[in-house]
This record gives sequence, structure tokens and C-alpha cells, in this order.
Amino acid sequence: MRSRRRTPVGGVQAEKQRRYVQLIAQGVGNSEACRVVGIDRKTGNRWRYGRKVRNSAGALVIYPPVKIIEERPRSPRYLSEQERIQIADLLAARTSVRRIAEQLGRAPSTISREVTANGGRRRYRAVRADVAAWSRAARPKLCKLAVQPQLRDVVESKLTARWSPQQIAGWLAVTHANQPELRVSHETIYRTLFVQSRGALRKELTRYLRTGRVIRRPTGAPLPDGRGGRRNTVNISERPAEVADRAVPGHWEGDLVFGKGMSPVATLVERSTRFVMLVALPGGHHADAVADALAAAVGTLPGKLAKSLTWDQGTEMAQHQRFSEQTGMDVYFCDPRSPWQRGSNENTNGLLRQYLPRRLNFRTLTQDDFNVIAAELNDRPRQTLGFKTPSQALAEVLR
Repeated sequence: MRSRRRTPVGGVQAEKQRRYVQLIAQGVGNSEACRVVGIDRKTGNRWRYGRKVRNSAGALVIYPPVKIIEERPRSPRYLSEQERIQIADLLAARTSVRRIAEQLGRAPSTISREVTANGGRRRYRAVRADVAAWSRAARPKLCKLAVQPQLRDVVESKLTARWSPQQIAGWLAVTHANQPELRVSHETIYRTLFVQSRGALRKELTRYLRTGRVIRRPTGAPLPDGRGGRRNTVNISERPAEVADRAVPGHWEGDLVFGKGMSPVATLVERSTRFVMLVALPGGHHADAVADALAAAVGTLPGKLAKSLTWDQGTEMAQHQRFSEQTGMDVYFCDPRSPWQRGSNENTNGLLRQYLPRRLNFRTLTQDDFNVIAAELNDRPRQTLGFKTPSQALAEVLR
């Protein structure tokens, strides 16, 4: 008898083996276990007792029975096998999807998708549904464009014709509405282009993209300079009342002003006295450089004048926690697109344009130059202060 080659199992077959062996261990008979899992009895017996065959030389070869496959950890976000059994029982009792969702504490859409994807009300089987879902959840998976050569060829031809990934994905959805294997999302195309380890699309195809960029990051991912990396921020709505009514000095508003070639300078305005400080940023407007420069400037102030700082949504303050640790000042962030929430700073930035026009490269100025400009502003009388100067108002506070 010619020996048959034993092929390794994986995916759905592996999950079926695991479930079959578990049922047998619980005392379920072979026929019932095979029916539940969806295999024939001969396969079940082979998994349970092993297999005896003779090789080409006539020698008896014994394959051992299948061992229990270690179960991967299951996230509570997803339906468990027990929940699927409850769904099957409730469907048999003609319970509505919404009622099932209420009993399981799940969203109705979750139950609806689960039932629809596994044969509908009449054909839904809990174990089969769980085995299929568990197999689909296995990672890592090959990229769709890597396993579908026909789809990959279509995508490459359209990219060469300078179609955008979104245009390709939309066209495929319309043209191949009944062929899911020939549809792909624009995000998958982008990721396959920019993550070459997926091994599906050639890197050279990026030159056909409109932007011509050579790298792409997911939305919300932190960037190397700290952009998008602000964690543990405190919103302006959580500022103490003493900050909002300007009754107590020591609370500041801050921002960056840019000149030619994106050359920056940091502006700080004290809310009660309108006193201005300008901070040179020779290291650029990266988060680390801004945090260090501001901390050094604030370190020259008396303790009672360094209580809090209100900033906009600028990414240059990604290291706000580091700044707070160095200075002891709390940092509050304005709402998006709400510059009026730091109106004193915005008004001062407008006044600064008399001294720092946009055509001027701020990198040509030193900290002493900025100090001279700040001194001029602080010696100008302000109507909001009863025509006192910010320097006079600050002197009164210090006295």
C-alpha cells in the first residue's frame, strides 16, 4: 500500500481539530463531535486514535493522534463561543436581533452581522461560526494584493495610468460589484506601496501618485518631530477661575510667530499685565527645542509669575509634560481653531508684525535683538490697562 503524505493543517482545519479534541475530552461521542464540528466520522477517528498505513517498503507507519492545539487569548471585544451558543438558542426561539443584543449586552449591528455572515437565521450554527471567526482572526495575514495576482495587475496598470488609489478602489467596487476578490480599499493600496515588506506592489509605482511622497503614516500616528504626539493634555475648559478672570498674575499665553523660511520666535504674554517676552528658537520649532527654550525663559521669572501657560493646538508643544516638569507650570490647550481663547497673545502677535514682518528671516536675530523689541512693546501704553504700560503694571504686581 502506497503511503500517503500527511499535509500540515492550519486555519479552519486546525480550529476544527482543536474543537473536536475538546469535545471528545468532555465525553462527547465521536459521531456527535463530528456532526458539531462539521467533519466525517472517519476523519474524527483518525484525529482521535491516529492512523496506521504501510509505506512503499511494506513497513507499518503509525501517525499519532492530534494533540490539543493551544488556544490563543481571546479579546472581550469579540463574540465568544458561549455568546454564539446563546445567539443560536435565541434564534431557534424566534427572538429578534435587537432583543438578542440586549440580552448579550452587544450592539444590534454586531448580532446582525454575525448572523448574516454565518448562514442567516435558519443555518446559523454556533460552533461553525466560532471556528470560522477564530480562523479569520489569525495573524499575520498575507496582503490581498499579494495573494490575488489578477487584482494586483489591474491596480498596477491603473497606477501607471496615474489613477489615484481612491479612484482605483471606487472603480473596482463598481466594475466588480459581485467579485469581492477583485476589490480592494484605497488604504490597502497605499499601505502596500509604502510598506514594501508586503511584497505586492513595486516601490517605483509611487512616482505616479499625484503628491509624489515617498512615505505615508496612518492618521494620528506621531511624527518624528513630535507632531501628533501630545499626550495627557488638559483642555482650556479645565483652567482654574483665577486664570480666566485675569485677577491673579502669573498666567501666560503663548504661540509661535514665523518669518521668512519658517524661521520662528516664541511669544509669551502675561494675561493680567500684558507683559511680553520673546524667546529665540535657534534650534527650530521642534517640540524638544521649544520646550527647552521656553523653560529657560520662564526660569528667569519670579516664582509667583510662573503659574500656568495656555497654548493653541500647535504641535510644537508636544513636549508639554517635559516643560511642566522643568518649570512647575501647568499647560492648558485651547480648542481647535479657537484663537480667541488666547486673545491677549493674538493681539500682541499682531503688534509684533511692526517689528517682525513676514519677509524678515528671524534666524538673523539674536536673543538680545528680541529683548529690545519686547522692551519697546512693554513700554507702550495699553488702553486695556488704563493707558499704563505693561512694564508699569508688572512693577505694581511685584511690589
